[in-house]
Amino acid sequence: MDSLGGTAAAIVLLVLVIFVIIVLVRSIRIIPQARAGVVERLGKYQRTLNPGLTILIPFVDRLLPLLDLREQVVSFPPQPVITEDNLVVSIDTVVYFQVTDPRAATYEIANYIQAVEQLTTTTLRNVVGGLNLEEALTSRDQINGQLRGVLDEATGRWGIRVSRVELKAIDPPHSIQDSMEKQMRAERDRRAAILTAEGTKQSQILTAEGQRQAAILAAEGDAKAAILRADGEAQAIQKVFDAIHKGNPDQKLLAYQYLQTLPKIAEGSSNKLWIIPSEVGEALKGIGGALGGVNGGSGVADLFSDSAKPPAGVGAPATTTAAGSGHAESTPPTQEPPA
Repeated sequence: MDSLGGTAAAIVLLVLVIFVIIVLVRSIRIIPQARAGVVERLGKYQRTLNPGLTILIPFVDRLLPLLDLREQVVSFPPQPVITEDNLVVSIDTVVYFQVTDPRAATYEIANYIQAVEQLTTTTLRNVVGGLNLEEALTSRDQINGQLRGVLDEATGRWGIRVSRVELKAIDPPHSIQDSMEKQMRAERDRRAAILTAEGTKQSQILTAEGQRQAAILAAEGDAKAAILRADGEAQAIQKVFDAIHKGNPDQKLLAYQYLQTLPKIAEGSSNKLWIIPSEVGEALKGIGGALGGVNGGSGVADLFSDSAKPPAGVGAPATTTAAGSGHAESTPPTQEPPA
């Protein structure tokens, strides 16, 4: 009997130990950081557990599954949406939301993720339905703002705050994509042609401007050079003139210089004839007189003076000599009519 009593007592003690362990396990709960728990007491909401250690009443309090308080990102599958111009586009959306009220997220909505998805789809169709395809493709910020405003207002009573809504992709039909690519290609070609024409125009304008400036500068340079050459020649002539007058030359020196200048008239390959003026006789006469005075006779001076005198009744001839022929041609004398 004693052994049976001892065995029963041991079993009872073991059962009590197990019961105590179970009670402790169910009574002590640790809530991780960024998590929240909802406690129901006898099936009714009792409190919300914050991160840390908490004690529950076993078999009276029940802890519901923990809720994640961090911001969550949910990507929804593509949704077909009809635009204002009756084109069906496929739109992928991404929603960023955060649970702010665990009690409302537990009791106000059965599945808040599914609710956010459906609300996003319906709101997206309403917003994009009022836009044409081009506006839908270029107005993502506007669509995102409208979606966020509607979702944040609707999910506020669910204890959820929608922080951001993004359109991940907008895929028009393949035929529309081909048409858009052709349109964009034509637009790029048009812009390239315009830019090329503008570049050619600017290049021609700059080239013409450069040529005009170069012509102006060249003309100014030629004008200044001509002025400087004229000034130099004027100064040279003035100096020669001053030197001649200062030296007080006589008639003989002037006649000699006059004769030295005559060969310069025939210089140049294009000169076929050169003309000896009628004053050559006077120059030769002066030189001959100078030589005759030195030699004491008339000699060359008489020859020059006789050759220089024209016959009676004949005007002074103008003698022309071919530059390369070696003989002189005389113009026929003019006969005076008898008195």
